[in-house]
Amino acid sequence: MTSILPALRLSRAPVSAFMAVGLTWGCVAAMAPVLKARIGVDDATFGLLLLGTAIGLATTLYVAPRWDRRMGAWAMPAGTVMLALAAVLPAFAVTVPAFFVILAVMGATSGLTDVVMNARVSEIEARTERSLMNVNHAMFSVAYAASALLTGAMREAGWAPEAIFPAIAALVLLTAPFQMMQVAPAATDAELRARRLPLSLVALCGGIVLIGFMAEATVESWSALHIERTLRGGAAEGAFGPAMLGLTMAVGRFSGQAVAARLSEIGVIRIAAGLAVAGVLIAAAAPTPVTAYVGFGLMGLGISVIGPMGLALAGRLSTPSMRTAVIARVAVIGFLGFFIAPALMGLGAQAFGLRWAFACVAILLALVWPLSRFAREAPTRP
Repeated sequence: MTSILPALRLSRAPVSAFMAVGLTWGCVAAMAPVLKARIGVDDATFGLLLLGTAIGLATTLYVAPRWDRRMGAWAMPAGTVMLALAAVLPAFAVTVPAFFVILAVMGATSGLTDVVMNARVSEIEARTERSLMNVNHAMFSVAYAASALLTGAMREAGWAPEAIFPAIAALVLLTAPFQMMQVAPAATDAELRARRLPLSLVALCGGIVLIGFMAEATVESWSALHIERTLRGGAAEGAFGPAMLGLTMAVGRFSGQAVAARLSEIGVIRIAAGLAVAGVLIAAAAPTPVTAYVGFGLMGLGISVIGPMGLALAGRLSTPSMRTAVIARVAVIGFLGFFIAPALMGLGAQAFGLRWAFACVAILLALVWPLSRFAREAPTRP
């Protein structure tokens, strides 16, 4: 706790942005069964529709560095305001085309905010020589879990989607005034063209973040459906699936700073992957919701540090003027996992059932081990 509170104070502006993004997607995850039922599609189609978010997110690669450069200190709070407006839109997703377009808009606004806030954390880390990425991502998990639980409570109380999404959007909007901070100047378009990006660094960090976020996304998007449909749980029990992931990821990320100080980054990532593999296999084979919660909890502890460490590494090894551009590319590679994975899960669930689809996530996580072997030999200089 003595190291967490100073870290939160140092990065209070990006912490607010991380909480805004967590509030948004925690609500969407807990509302997944309702959204799927409203548009009347099967598992495979629902998973493919989630790719709409990836399409919106793809714009972040080009827009985020320019947005950051032109908006400066306003980039993060202005992006959060747009995210709050987008967070209302799922309330009106009653047809398949509308749902797809809304997810694309949410992907674009969420990705924009996400890239900028990670760049801000990296800037503060470089200025203060403190590790802050894990604690910021922990606050995302806290907000995500709180939003999922609150959404589940509102569902149990009989609230309609037209009331739930605006309520969460209002909370997102309240975080914007706390996000102002001084920022370092970003590279111009001419500088980006004249200086080559460190592609090996982008590829390595992007791959690590991608696997961590893909595993996280499967639980976020499908855990509620797994508990409610496969294990016959109620709405509140279903919402507790993604909430358990968020809570345990918060614990893992708060602990990540202390663990990373004693072990190498590669060592922590390998141990984390092992925990996550065990957790997802338990959740896949669970006979009851309680057992599934145990599995999702272990998985949350495991995958909690993989993404933040990949992003922190990318920011630390980048030059200050190139930091946002590098993080934008690493983040987009990683964030695509949030939307590719649910689509693949949908296809797997349609073909083999949710249990086997979750079991396949263990294979994905096992790829972290051979990938970490290459990390030892990867160049660490841009």
